[in-house]
Amino acid sequence: MIRIDCSSWLINGEWASSIRRSVFIEEQGIDEAEEWDEHDASSVHAVAWWENSPVGTARLLPQGKIGRMAVLPEFRSRGIGKALLLALLNVARQQNMKTLRLSAQQQAIEFYSRHGFAPDGPAHMEVGIPHQWMVLNLTT
Repeated sequence: MIRIDCSSWLINGEWASSIRRSVFIEEQGIDEAEEWDEHDASSVHAVAWWENSPVGTARLLPQGKIGRMAVLPEFRSRGIGKALLLALLNVARQQNMKTLRLSAQQQAIEFYSRHGFAPDGPAHMEVGIPHQWMVLNLTT
């Protein structure tokens, strides 16, 4: 069973950072200096729990940007990414955000499209990986 906890970096940072390190730095080879930034302190961090283990994470910046979505490889295709995204959409609605945006890795565009996000502008490179800006209007 999946449980999603949405909280601050102070509360969820230890688990979120462990998952992000595993997925982004170790698996995808992203430079550690590119992974950590000043936005962690002000963001809402969703952590997905499978039984008693943290297995996924994502964050919502105060400006309405979703990012750092990561699920440990052995827990993918179990609905964890969907649960994380829906939890952050709920937080955004509670905070009366009107529009959300994110920069999706190319292989994740279809996932975000299924949840109402639409491509916005041309593809671009981030940390050496092809990405696409996507937006979701929460007022329609």
